[in-house]
Parts: sequence; C-alpha cells; structure tokens
Amino acid sequence: MKFVRITTAEHPNGVCGIVRGDGQIDLLTKGILDPVEPTGHTISEGEVVRYLPPVDPPNVLAVGRNYAAHAAEIGMEPPTAPLLFIKATTCVVGHGDDIVLPKIAPDQVDYEAELCAVIGKRAKHVAVEDALDYVFGYTCANDVSARDCQMGDGQWARGKSFDTFCPIGPYIVTGLDPTDLRVRMRLNGETMQDGCTDDMVFSVAYLVSYFSECMTLLPGTVILTGTPSGVGHGRKPPVYLKPGDVCEVDIEGIGVLRDRVVPTDRRSPAVSYKT
Repeated sequence: MKFVRITTAEHPNGVCGIVRGDGQIDLLTKGILDPVEPTGHTISEGEVVRYLPPVDPPNVLAVGRNYAAHAAEIGMEPPTAPLLFIKATTCVVGHGDDIVLPKIAPDQVDYEAELCAVIGKRAKHVAVEDALDYVFGYTCANDVSARDCQMGDGQWARGKSFDTFCPIGPYIVTGLDPTDLRVRMRLNGETMQDGCTDDMVFSVAYLVSYFSECMTLLPGTVILTGTPSGVGHGRKPPVYLKPGDVCEVDIEGIGVLRDRVVPTDRRSPAVSYKT
C-alpha cells in the first residue's frame, strides 16, 4: 500500500490516507503506523494543500558511504562496519517544502538521494534474517549536507542537521523489496545520481539489525540508507545547491520527492508539487 500524510481545506492540521492507483486518496481516522481505519471519505490528489512528512520520527538515523560507487567517487574505501550518524529531527520537512540554505554556511550545501526505511514496531537485538519484519515501509529522502561544516567539524552532526536538511516523502510504500531499487536524483531536471540499492555495502536488513544492537528502534524511526554516486562534492568542479534549484529524489516503486532551494531569508509556505 501507498500511504500519505497531507493537509486539505477540511483537514488543515493534517490527515493520513491511502493513495489508490487512480490517484484517489482514501482518508484514515488514525496515523500511518496505526491499524488501518478508513473514514469512508475519499479525495483526489488535486485537493491536497500540502504534503507533510509521512511520519514525525522519534529519531533520524543515517549511514555514510554505504554505496561502493559513492565511496570510490570520493576516493575512499567502503567501510568495514556501518558508519552511523544522527540527524536532528527538527531538520525533517516534506515533499514540496523549501530547503533553506543556512545563513552561516550557504555555499557548499549538497544533495544526497536516499532510500529511507521506516520502522514499524519496537526493535531491539533484532537478527538480520528477521530485520525486515520490523520495517513498516519505505520512502524517499534527501540527506542534505553542508559540506564545509561536515568536513570542518570533524564529525557530521551539525553539517547534516540544519533546519530543512531532511526532506522525506511524499509516500510510504509497504511491501517493497529494498534490495534492487533504482535511486535517482535530478537537479533542475538533470540526472545527477542514478544508482541501485544492489550497490549497497550493507543491506537494509543488516542496518536495521546493526542499529538495533546499539539502540532501541522506536516506531516511526527513519533510517536513511546511504546515497549512490554522483553527489555534488564528488564532481569536478563541485556542484552545490543554490537558490532556485529544484531537487527531485526518484525511487522506483515509491515516487518522486521534490523540494526547492531558497536562501535563508526567503523561506515561503510549502507548495504542493504533484508527482
């Protein structure tokens, strides 16, 4: 199923729904992670005012250099264990929202298209072979990064956690096989990244299991699973985000996450870009 969290004229504070193949949305009485209870009311996607992040995650976990080709493009070996880092939950935004260039670090902001796994139930000490049973579904993510802060600080938390630096959405899709999905990033319509999850160093199942040995994974936790080759700072010359740019994360079986880039003093109300 394809789940969404949106606002409409009648639901300005948000409502969840299931997106049907004909573009209609069956609204739900509860949240995406709750048992499915339709309200009996259906709307079209044309009635959506805003796409909210499909979940409000208790934690945003991410992993570095998890695609072999990406490690190669930045001149590094693939890691021997997952490189876990954490993004602040306050950087999460939705489809159609603005990516705001930070006032103190506007010049080296980069995109990273990523498959994002959403945890569906409490997970601790989970075996690899059981790990996908704890994943509710998958969504698109853009692990936006201020490279000067990331590289200059000696650790990644600040450079990865500026407000708006974690767009996710627009949908959470259940029942996907995460081992062979095409992941693309388009910048202003030009394909910059075009990879496949079969290039992952550590599978989604391995990451869930590995992280669950470190911390309890609560329902709604999102795990950004790494980015394919083609990131801006790996190019010659580097390509960094600038005001007016439009980023599109396109993942097979999920859809397109689209967000525009604005300077710090130009943030505007979200626009409901249609996929």
